[in-house]
Amino acid sequence: MLTSEQARQNQEKYGFNELVEGKKKSVFQIFLEQYKDFLVIILIIAAIVSGFLGDVESTVVILVVITMNAILGTVQTVKAEQSLDSLKQMSAPEAKVIRDGTLIQIPAREVTIGDRVILEAGDCVPADGKLAECASLKVDESALTGESLSVEKSLDEVPEGAALGDQTNRVFSGSFVTYGRGAFEVTGIGMGTEVGKIASLLKNTSEKRTPLQVNLDEFGRKLSILILIFCGILFAINIFQGGSVGDAFLFAVALAVAAIPEALSSIVTIVLSFGTQKMAREHAIIRKLQAVEGLGSVSIVCSDKTGTLTQNKMTVEDYYVDEKRIPAAQIDLNEENQNMLLHFSILCNDSTNTDGQEIGDPTETALINLGSRLGKEALEVRDTYERKSEIPFDSDRKLMSTAHELRGKHIMVVKGAVDVLLTRMTHVRIGKDVLPMTEEEKAKIEAQNMEFSRGGLRVLAFAYREIEGDRAITLEDENDLIFLGLVSMMDPPREESKAAVEECIEAGIKPIMITGDHKVTAAAIAKRIGILKDESEACEGAVIENMSDEELQEFVPKISVYARVSPEHKIRIVRAWQDRGNIVAMTGDGVNDAPALKQADIGVAMGITGTEVSKDAAAMVLTDDNFATIVKAVENGRNLYRNIKYSIQFLLSGNFGAILTVLFASIASLPVPFEPVHLLFINLLTDSLPAIALGLEPHTKDVMKEKPRPINESILTKDYLLRIGTEGLCIGAMTTIAFLIGLNQGGSLLGSTLAFGTLCTSRLVHGFNCKSNRPVIFTNRFFNNVYLIGAFVLGLLLITGVLMIPGLHNIFQVVTLNGTQLLTVYGLALLNLPIIQFLKKLRK
Repeated sequence: MLTSEQARQNQEKYGFNELVEGKKKSVFQIFLEQYKDFLVIILIIAAIVSGFLGDVESTVVILVVITMNAILGTVQTVKAEQSLDSLKQMSAPEAKVIRDGTLIQIPAREVTIGDRVILEAGDCVPADGKLAECASLKVDESALTGESLSVEKSLDEVPEGAALGDQTNRVFSGSFVTYGRGAFEVTGIGMGTEVGKIASLLKNTSEKRTPLQVNLDEFGRKLSILILIFCGILFAINIFQGGSVGDAFLFAVALAVAAIPEALSSIVTIVLSFGTQKMAREHAIIRKLQAVEGLGSVSIVCSDKTGTLTQNKMTVEDYYVDEKRIPAAQIDLNEENQNMLLHFSILCNDSTNTDGQEIGDPTETALINLGSRLGKEALEVRDTYERKSEIPFDSDRKLMSTAHELRGKHIMVVKGAVDVLLTRMTHVRIGKDVLPMTEEEKAKIEAQNMEFSRGGLRVLAFAYREIEGDRAITLEDENDLIFLGLVSMMDPPREESKAAVEECIEAGIKPIMITGDHKVTAAAIAKRIGILKDESEACEGAVIENMSDEELQEFVPKISVYARVSPEHKIRIVRAWQDRGNIVAMTGDGVNDAPALKQADIGVAMGITGTEVSKDAAAMVLTDDNFATIVKAVENGRNLYRNIKYSIQFLLSGNFGAILTVLFASIASLPVPFEPVHLLFINLLTDSLPAIALGLEPHTKDVMKEKPRPINESILTKDYLLRIGTEGLCIGAMTTIAFLIGLNQGGSLLGSTLAFGTLCTSRLVHGFNCKSNRPVIFTNRFFNNVYLIGAFVLGLLLITGVLMIPGLHNIFQVVTLNGTQLLTVYGLALLNLPIIQFLKKLRK
C-alpha cells in the first residue's frame, strides 16, 4: 500500500495509467496522399498542359474528377482510424485504492504501480496486478481471452508462462468483476498492461490492400504507359503530316484523357457504395468500401468462437438422472426426479432473469432459463419454497448449499463440482428409491461426467439431504448427501453456423476457429459445425509459441482449431496464411481480436457483442452477429467484383474502339475523326452512366460454386483482354465505316459527326453485351437491369439531341444529320449487338 507521496513519485516515474497514442496524420496530409497514384499524376500533368494550351474544358474536367476521388479517399481513411480512441474509453473511469491507510476513490488514470486496489462485483478492473485478497472472486475476461465463462480467481501460484486465461491469481485491465470481492497490487499500468500490449500491436499493424486495389493500381500504371506511348506516336504522326504542334498536342492530350478511364475509381467507388447499402440491409455494415470486393477474394476465414460461431450464452444441454442421459429438449417434468432436479437447480441459485435482464453467473442463468422454457419461473419457485439459510459458494469448497421447506420437510440442496460432491455422497436416488452409493454407481457417474467433459460441456452435480428442524445449515451438513443428478451445459453453436460452414467449404473457403477458450470446448463446437474433422486438427497456442514464421507457414494448413491463443498468436496465424498467398478474413468481438482484425485482409467484427475496439479495427461489422452473414457477404463481394469487371470491360473496349479509329485515320493520312470535345462528351456522359449501371447488375448464386480467385490474378487475364480486344475491334470497325461514309458524302466535318454519333451510340448498345460473358440476347437476363436500360435511354436522348438540335452544333462541332444519316448511325451502332453476341456463343 502506498502513501500519497509514494503514489506521486510513481506517477512521475511510470506515467499515468492511460494508453499512449501515436502521432496521427492530419486530414490535409491524408488528402495529399490521395494524389500519389501514378494514373492521377499523369492526369494532373495532362491538365496543366491543356491549361497552357488554352483547353480550359479539359483542365476543369480532369481536375474535378481526380479531386472528387481524393475527397472520397480522405473521408474513408479518416473514418477508419479510431481503434486507439476506443481502447482509451475502455479504461475504468474510477478506482477504489488504499492510500495512506485509507480507502479512497480516484480517477483510473491516477492508479499507479504498487497501489492496492479494492474490487467488488460490478467493478471494472483499472490496471493489471496480482491478487492479495480473494473472496469468491469471479472476473469476466472474455474481451481479452475470448473465454465465455467468468474466471474463478484464487491466491494460488500459477506456473510461469501460463496462458492469460489460466493466470487465476492475476487480474487484468479492461475486465469486469462478476462475483465476489478482492484486492490486488498493481503491477502494470497504461501501455504496460495486457490491453496496452494490444494497443501496441494495433498501432504497429498495417492494413492490407485488397486484391482489387492492387490490381487497379497495377492495371492503371500499365494502361497509362501504353496510352502515353500511343498518344506520343499519334502526336509524331500529326506533326510529320504537317499539323501544328499546338493542335497535335491538344488532340493527343484529349485522346489520352478519353482513353485513360480516370472515372474508373469513381465508378468503382459508386458501385461499391451501392453494394454496401445492399449489404447493410442484409446485416453487414461496411466501414471500408474496398472490403466489399475483398470479401469476394477470401480463401480463409479465421473465426473467433464465442459470440461468433456460438450464441455467447450458456445453455443446459443434458440431464443425467435415474442413470439416464436426457437431452434438455426431452426433459419430462412429469418424471419426479427430473422435476426435482429442475426445482433444485433454481433454488440453489443466486441469479435472476427479470424482463429479459439476466444478472448472475452464466452457468446459474442457464439453469433458470431452462426453467423458464419449461414453464417454471424462478421467482415463483423461490416464493413457493423460500430459502431459509445458505452457505455461499467458495473456490475452496467448490460447493453451494441452500435450505428450504419442501412438502413439510427441511431439505438442504447442494450443487458443485462432480469430483468434490462424489466424496460426500453416501446414497443415490433412482426412481422413488434412495439406495446406498456403491463403487459401481460412482463409476457410472464418473464415466458420465467424463463423457460430458470430453464433449466440451461444463458439468454441475446436484445432491440433497434432510436436516432436522428449521435451523441454519453448517459446513458439517455438507456430508452424507443423496446424489440426484448431473446437469451439463455449454455455449452452443448458432443454428446457422453449420450451414454457413458448409457453404464456405463448397465455395473453396477454409473456415478456421481461433479462440482463447479451452481446447476441449473449442474442438467440441468445431466438430458440431463441421470445422473440425479429426482431433489432430486442433492445437493450443503454446504449440506455435516457439515456431519460426517459416515453420508456422508449413504448420497452418494442418490445423483447423486453435485454442488458448494470445493476440500475438492470432496475428501470426493470419500472417502465415497471408504469406502462403491467401486472402484472409478474421472475425471477432473482443479487444483481443482487434490487432488480428486489422492485420487480416478483411476484418469482420460483431455488432451486438463486439467491443468498440474490435468494430473500429474491422472493415465490416455484422449487426446480427451471425457467422452466416459473412457467407452472404462473400457472395455479394464476388458478384460485385464480377460486375466491376463488366464495367471495366465496357470502358476499355469502348476506348479501344476509339483508339483504333484514330489509328486507322492517322495511318491512312485521313483527317482526325474526333474533336477533343467529342471525346470529353463520351467520357463524361455516355460512358459513366452505363458503366455504373453494369456495376449494379443483379446478383446471381452461381458465383458461390467458383473457387476464390488467386491473390496474384490480374484483372487483365488473357481471356479478358481477348474479349476487350474483340469487342473494341467491332466498335472501332463500325465507327470507322461511319467516318468513311461521312467523308465520302460531305467531307471531314460530316465524317467526324457520323463517327462521333456512331461511337457514342455503339458504346451505349455495348452495355448490353457486357452484362455477361455468355450470350444473353434471347434470355430474360437481357432486360433484367433497369439501371442499364435507363442509362441507354438517357444516353440515346443526349446524343440524338446533340446531333439534331442546331443550337448545340457549334458547341460540339457537328453538323445536322438528315434521316438517312441518323439511321446510318443507329444501324451501324446496333450491328455491334448481334455480332458480339454471336462471338460470345462461338467462344462458349
